[in-house]
Amino acid sequence: MSPKPRIFSAHSHTAPLCTRTHQIAALILVTATFFFTRLFDQSFPPSPCYLDRHLNLHVAKTNDAGHLLWPDRGYGSHLSLKIYVYDENEIDGLKDLLYGRDGSISSNACLKGQWGSQVKIHRLLLESRFRTRKKEEADLFFVPAYVKCVRMLGGLNDKEINQTYVKVLSQMPYFRRSGGRDHIFVFPSGAGAHLFRSWATYINRSIILTPEGDRTDKKDSSAFNTWKDIIIPGNVDDGMTKTGATVFQPLPLSKRKYLANYLGRAQKKVGRLKLIELAKQYPDKLECPELQFSGPNKLGRVEYFQHLGNSKFCLAPRGESSWTLRFYESFFVECVPVILSDQVELPFQNVIDYTEISIKWPSTSIGPELLDYLASIPDEVIEQIIGRGRQVRCLWVYAPDSEPCSTMRALMWELQRKVRQFHQSAETFWLRNGSVVNRNLVEFAKWKPPMPLP
Repeated sequence: MSPKPRIFSAHSHTAPLCTRTHQIAALILVTATFFFTRLFDQSFPPSPCYLDRHLNLHVAKTNDAGHLLWPDRGYGSHLSLKIYVYDENEIDGLKDLLYGRDGSISSNACLKGQWGSQVKIHRLLLESRFRTRKKEEADLFFVPAYVKCVRMLGGLNDKEINQTYVKVLSQMPYFRRSGGRDHIFVFPSGAGAHLFRSWATYINRSIILTPEGDRTDKKDSSAFNTWKDIIIPGNVDDGMTKTGATVFQPLPLSKRKYLANYLGRAQKKVGRLKLIELAKQYPDKLECPELQFSGPNKLGRVEYFQHLGNSKFCLAPRGESSWTLRFYESFFVECVPVILSDQVELPFQNVIDYTEISIKWPSTSIGPELLDYLASIPDEVIEQIIGRGRQVRCLWVYAPDSEPCSTMRALMWELQRKVRQFHQSAETFWLRNGSVVNRNLVEFAKWKPPMPLP
């Protein structure tokens, strides 16, 4: 037997021994690989479609052109959708929902105030590059209506609104085809879709755009469904959202008189009444005047924003409903919004981390401890929160979807997520040849209004 050890190999030749030279070469190779890998990683930024929590906590990343990029997951890599906007003259009754029974309500009158979003969305969609004039190629259908404004100005009462909506829907074959799943409605007030009393029967599957996510305080159920509906921002005064000089310029923190404020009516709401009492105890810290809508003590437009911007924190308690316009206004006067509405729903949560741009405090804990907590926050931290809010507030501006950052652009992304390639309802059927028919086997192209609704 040979005294030399045997080398076992999968091949017939003998494997070379690992020498000192090999070890040194391997070490050099590992070091070089590590160095060049780090260099490569630093030379190329992360994918712009990736929302890096450590680098950008409050809004999606932007591309080189400054356009917001929504997350790829569920949205797609680019905007590609077509929306049909019903013309006011093509459906009997639609004009009533826009201008009242006698046509006396002007759209400009409805453009003002917190309900102006219903008009702005309609107008911006008419000019949108995503609008199509062909129903057959549309992904979604927009039904324009200014019912909150029309109702407030006496153009229609609740019964007339309900009857008119049903009349309008019965003339829409595409609404019937999908059961309303691809139709969009705007309800811009705290009442939400409850303005249409029979919403639960007729548009419970439709896409509802509303700032209001909860009405269980007065209704048995909420009309908002987080999986199909979209929360939209309130309509902030154009004088504060326009490009260039605004009606009020934010003050430096050092020149603000109050720690916090609440500007609004009590309306017999518990949270608001607590703030009014708290302001009486701490008048040097909390400003809480009772807003007057008429008379000598009425705050004008400019005066309102001057008061709002004279504090470091703007308190936003629940009113008749869970949402409040003051939350959105605070970003433009540059005070930190403090949400005191437990059930509030906020817009565009897939790209915004609200912990970075606001504070939410339990409405059950409104008291001196709230003021103590706010007073403990250093000015440099407040400046950072305001700075992050300054970057994201463009999402509260009703500007064209061609803008790099606007409510409409964000809305297009959210609507794209709702698009279905196939349309069906309880009253839609299809045959072997792919034709869509109704219960009487009449082909879709031959459906004639008025059509029966559920």
